[in-house]
Amino acid sequence: MENSLGFAHFLSQADTIGRIVLVLLLALSVASWYLIFTKGIANLFAGRRAAQFLREFWNAASLEEVRAMLQRHPATDAFAGLARQALEADARGQPGLQRLADAGGQSEFLTRALRNGIDQEAARVEYGLTLMASAGSAAPYVGLFGTVWGIYHALVQIGMSGQGTLDKVAGPVGEALIMTALGLAVAIPAVLAYNAFNRRNRIWLAKLDAFAHDLYVLMTVGAKGSGSAAQR
Repeated sequence: MENSLGFAHFLSQADTIGRIVLVLLLALSVASWYLIFTKGIANLFAGRRAAQFLREFWNAASLEEVRAMLQRHPATDAFAGLARQALEADARGQPGLQRLADAGGQSEFLTRALRNGIDQEAARVEYGLTLMASAGSAAPYVGLFGTVWGIYHALVQIGMSGQGTLDKVAGPVGEALIMTALGLAVAIPAVLAYNAFNRRNRIWLAKLDAFAHDLYVLMTVGAKGSGSAAQR
């Protein structure tokens, strides 16, 4: 009997609630790792495309050349998309038109377009982080609940059998602690990945905001600054 103790024995002895807890932990783990891999790969390629676009942007002779470049190639990253929105806003937002969007003049219209582009990118990069944070914070408690329920279930069975010796109690209680270990195994990668993605998003949006400022200066003042924070 002692040699048969383990996770397989615990799973065979688990009731409906214990198996629901296991399925919930498995679902949280699968969702977390899916987001970790997909967002990690997407961020890697987005960073490379953004770096390439910024090199081409700052090597362009004028905004007209940038406009032609964006017409030839689709906007595949946030920086190219923001530049496209700014150029479209600059061409579309003419003073004197009877629209609420034109209130405040050309500079205000351009500011709203840039801010809207940054807000859209902020919403996009935040996708999935709520689930990852929920998995990191809730999984230990779900595992702890599974442990408590497993211990209760084991003690009830031991009490009904009338064999309350230490060797009969230690095995089932030790098996129930597997649930806490599973909860921690789900939570630790989710928390680490959430912190890494959150830091990346802060840096990414700060660079995008600096690039939006450069675009605003180029389109309103008409002179390219020598020290771009986004380029750096």
